[in-house]
Amino acid sequence: MQTLRSWIALGFVLAALGLAGAASALDLDGAKAQGLVGETTDGYVAAVEASPSEEVERLVDDVNGRRRASYEAIAKKNGTPTATVAKLAAEKLLHKAPSGAWIRDGGRWYQKK
Repeated sequence: MQTLRSWIALGFVLAALGLAGAASALDLDGAKAQGLVGETTDGYVAAVEASPSEEVERLVDDVNGRRRASYEAIAKKNGTPTATVAKLAAEKLLHKAPSGAWIRDGGRWYQKK
């Protein structure tokens, strides 16, 4: 039952994460569509370019701050390490990422096929 609650909570977090940054001029979905931001295998987003604009940096910081807070809350509730929650979220986010989305595995960027 604890695992089911964890997955339900993670689902709510992922839904909320899709809205993260929506109030900014550049939102997460838009930045992903433009190839400015991609998902990482550790559950966070990163700028694809080596020298991103300040707007992209702010977006990445905002999204990652919200994700970190969500992951920490779920981890605390379930007595699980935050990194484990982040890794599970990454698996779900990467699975649902569309073809062509940028993904960083370690230090290497690639586009999902």
